[in-house]
Amino acid sequence: MNQLKLFTILIVMLSCIFALPLFVQAQTKTHAADNASQSKIVDINKASVAELASVPGIGPKIAERILEYRNKNGKFKSKEEIMNVKGIGEKKYEKIKNSITVEKTP
Repeated sequence: MNQLKLFTILIVMLSCIFALPLFVQAQTKTHAADNASQSKIVDINKASVAELASVPGIGPKIAERILEYRNKNGKFKSKEEIMNVKGIGEKKYEKIKNSITVEKTP
């Protein structure tokens, strides 16, 4: 009976030792993918609904509102102007400001 317990403990420990590197590798890939998606900068004057919705914090509904605002009022003159869109206040702007841009055209 004692040998069975020891054998079981040994099997569990070995399973953990071999599974840990796989878990760490999977987590590393997940974080790399997250960082890649967060580093993409979207020009709010040119972006489609799908591109706008890819910005973390902007879903399809707000992306649609951004496009409607742009069609009604013309191009955004600054990134901060996006706060005129319903659903984007100062708090959300602070979250998205590093993911958006307004490219100046000559």
